[in-house]
Amino acid sequence: MQREQQDKLMDEMFSPLSGTILPASIEERLEMYTQRNQLEDEDISYKIIKQKFLNYREFNFKVLKGKTNSLEAYALSYSTLPRKRAQGRVEYNLHGVHYFNREEIKFITLDYFNDANSTEYKNIKELIYNPLSLEKELAFRTKLTASNYDLTPIIVMQDIPEGKLTITLDAKTYEDVREKLIII
Repeated sequence: MQREQQDKLMDEMFSPLSGTILPASIEERLEMYTQRNQLEDEDISYKIIKQKFLNYREFNFKVLKGKTNSLEAYALSYSTLPRKRAQGRVEYNLHGVHYFNREEIKFITLDYFNDANSTEYKNIKELIYNPLSLEKELAFRTKLTASNYDLTPIIVMQDIPEGKLTITLDAKTYEDVREKLIII
């Protein structure tokens, strides 16, 4: 009830398919308190501080070609669509980044992603189930967009499709607070 009144997401109840530890998740808290217990056992001084940040959760994402042909795709963290859905087509390619004609959506190939991140993903499923760490993914996003605050959808695909596409992306960004452990 209190969360509803504050319009606060129960984000600690969401875990991605990949098993990635997300900011302010139960898994992150467990990791921090395990480290705290270890510091106490070793008699090392520490403090737990609070940190405000912009959090992100993706609930649903898919790319359709035509009306029913679902394509394998991966949306980078902090990709958002204001209306959760966009239809259009890829209009042009500039230095390996393909631009959609709606909502500033950008597409890159898995080869481009691999080259830029020194990775060797063989397919999109492998990327979905074993993504980069959140820190590395955000660093890549910043490098690609030249901005720390870009929320444009960036979609990784094996190949860039031609023709009409429907992008569905239900994701939320929101101000949040997390606990951080610092050694003093």
